[in-house]
Amino acid sequence: MQIDVSIIIVNYNTKELLKNCINSIYKNTHDINFEIIVSDNGSVDGSIEMLKELFPDIILLENNANLGFGKANNIAKKRALGKYIFYLNSDTLLCNNAIKCFFDFWETNKDKSIGALGANLIDYDNNYMHSFSNFPTYRKMIFEPIKFFFTANIKSILSVFIKNKVNTIKLNHSYNKFEGKVGYITGADLFLLNDEFALFDERFFMYYEECDLELKLANLGKDRIIIDGPLIKHLENGSDKTKKGYSYSSIFNEISRVKYYRKNLKFHFLIPIMKLFVLLTWLNPIIFKKAKGHFKEYLKA
Repeated sequence: MQIDVSIIIVNYNTKELLKNCINSIYKNTHDINFEIIVSDNGSVDGSIEMLKELFPDIILLENNANLGFGKANNIAKKRALGKYIFYLNSDTLLCNNAIKCFFDFWETNKDKSIGALGANLIDYDNNYMHSFSNFPTYRKMIFEPIKFFFTANIKSILSVFIKNKVNTIKLNHSYNKFEGKVGYITGADLFLLNDEFALFDERFFMYYEECDLELKLANLGKDRIIIDGPLIKHLENGSDKTKKGYSYSSIFNEISRVKYYRKNLKFHFLIPIMKLFVLLTWLNPIIFKKAKGHFKEYLKA
């Protein structure tokens, strides 16, 4: 049987999210041949046992260690038999026949130079959320760490007076529905042709790997397109148990930021400035406990 789409999900201790995600796939995906591959990065929360008991038909790859997002996806991609690859986060829910929407769009637009497809993601309250962006520029890569340095330290000072509640404050961003070509699509839902260009650079442990992959597609003249039709909920940061305040995800984001900058952008003489402000931020007593084991890795990035 010809497999149309290989759905690849990386899991790391997201048992309940993963179960709900897979259930949503089986519930809403029809009129298309697909396989589900779960690449597990050494989960110890019962995810493996749950998958074997409830979903014996999926392909389960046990990596026995946290290999990172890109490498775990690559391992699964090499086992994938589908014509297309659909990289899907475990903290997502398919709310309609989204995969068929992606498949049909690509199949009916073969004359176009498509490199990747994505959807307008929605949150639990059905509000549009971060689903795509422009490729990072050197200005943004430099100014974001500087901006966060001042933001983090102002929060720390204020938290002394209001008992750390400042660290839980989130900025509200407003997103609108969009259709058309974009810079890059977020890695939460990324639909690609199953070829050599669907592999991630494994030097990125977490974050910027999808941006790096899609930059290569852009350099090949391949379009990255957000389409109308697929309905996918993203429980953003649902897999990060440390999302309050400065999380481990934030730390890996900073490490990958430098790697992306060094690989894809010019003006490398600015990297030490970027690193300086990040390191000064990590020295903040509130952040230091989480960041202290990653200073050497960041300095080498």
